[in-house]
Amino acid sequence: MKWLILLLLVPSCLAHLNVYLSVAEVMRLLGLTAELFYVRDGQINVYALNFVVPVPATINELHFTWQSLTRKPLPYTLSAEVKSNSEAMHPPTFNISNEGYVPTEPQTWRVDLPCMRTIAAEVDLTISLNVSTGSSSTTLHFRRKKICLKEAIRPAVRVDSVPHAPTSADIFYAGSGCAGGIILIAAIAAAACRARARKLRRARSDEQDAHAFLPDSSCKSAASYTSYRRPTSLPAVAAEERARDLQQRIAELTIQRCRVRLRSVAMEGTFGRVYRGTYADEEAREQEVLVKTVAEHASQVQVSLLLQEGCMLYGLHHERVLSVLGVSIEDQTAPFLLYPWDAGWRNMKLFLLACRGVTIGGAPGGAPPPPLTTQHVVRMALHALDGLLYLHSQHVLHKDIAARNCIVDENLRVMIADNALSRDLFPADYHCLGDNENRPIKWLALEALTKRQFSPAADVWALGVLLWELTTLAHQPYAEVDPFEVAAYLRDGYRLQQPANCPDELFAVMAYCWAMSPDDRPTLPQLQIFLRDFHTQLTRFV
Repeated sequence: MKWLILLLLVPSCLAHLNVYLSVAEVMRLLGLTAELFYVRDGQINVYALNFVVPVPATINELHFTWQSLTRKPLPYTLSAEVKSNSEAMHPPTFNISNEGYVPTEPQTWRVDLPCMRTIAAEVDLTISLNVSTGSSSTTLHFRRKKICLKEAIRPAVRVDSVPHAPTSADIFYAGSGCAGGIILIAAIAAAACRARARKLRRARSDEQDAHAFLPDSSCKSAASYTSYRRPTSLPAVAAEERARDLQQRIAELTIQRCRVRLRSVAMEGTFGRVYRGTYADEEAREQEVLVKTVAEHASQVQVSLLLQEGCMLYGLHHERVLSVLGVSIEDQTAPFLLYPWDAGWRNMKLFLLACRGVTIGGAPGGAPPPPLTTQHVVRMALHALDGLLYLHSQHVLHKDIAARNCIVDENLRVMIADNALSRDLFPADYHCLGDNENRPIKWLALEALTKRQFSPAADVWALGVLLWELTTLAHQPYAEVDPFEVAAYLRDGYRLQQPANCPDELFAVMAYCWAMSPDDRPTLPQLQIFLRDFHTQLTRFV
């Protein structure tokens, strides 16, 4: 009853007030061209107030815009409180007084967040605005999570107090040093030229070998895009451990073909097929499996991609990751990749499409699943995030996080899978931009699309697109944008639109994942905290 009374009192108290973040402020914080209203014509946006907005380390001040819609200013009081890690940040300050009147014209005020730079921490703070109409008052709480970084210690610079006049010895040594430097640079350049020549010769040799069975115009079948990549900054020990040859992995995973029994086709593309079947181990115990293989007319490149992409998750064990169970390779036959399977598991993109009555690629029809709630969507996103967090802890970049590369069971539990055959089974999701390389253009971060720079932040971008897929039931992202124009579209600041019935705070998480700079995007642990908090808020009202 108290909660209902509060809802009735709020509009009467704030009936003539606007409080919002301007387009410029939302772009600066979230990389989105839109206004974010907390109060519009007296109506409070509860979702926006409940969302904890992350503030990157590069941003040290916040801007709010307000306006009294009455003929006279409204009295206010303003305060800010640091909730955690107060030793990482000085008390916030305002550029306006803590008490005064909300002006009748739109006015922007600032909150400064001065980090001490002595420790690195995430600081939780709340900005409280109390507005009074004389007979009643209402307090609005804006919650923020400021990231403070520890300032790097700069080496001391020694400055001689007495100027030193150059001598003939100094000139001689300086000239010798310059000559030695020139010789060193020339030697490095010569070595680089020799290395580049060897690389070009190897590339030409590989290209000739590839063209022996692959026509130049065969973009779709010759996709060389591989989903998983190890970060280049791996420690030497970890790099050596992960650099095992593909043939060694296949040898360790090899199973006998006679133990595999194919039952029915689950999905089929131009060059690949996915079967449901069973596998009997050495003790004759059978288990359900999913078998990925290529068609008889598939090229050697497609066979190599199937094995390379399917085996990259080998040795990884996590409840949110679907790893390969075995590999079967026999002469004159297509290779089999086996995955553990359950009758209730489905490809997540096909599941989402079924939720709105759409079937593709030979997927089974039937009655659509029950409607997904926002609570379901957030929980599924958390499962995918947990799996991706595990992959990153194992120094694995996925590079193709999307609904088509996830599995969901009948209890809506999600697992991340590889992208073997994804380009063939979901051809509309991949495009070739004239570079003979099929890539998931509309899921890639801007730096991955234009510079082929992949990092954990690029996976975070794709995770934001996956969250958008969940809320739209697998609608095609940027459906109206030509693949050749996507890079310019993103560079100009455009992003995916907010889906219908998507809460503002959930869309704010997506938009934060699509920040232009990789450094401004949230980390996976930060996203985990935001989504868990939001899921907790949702469960309180269900």
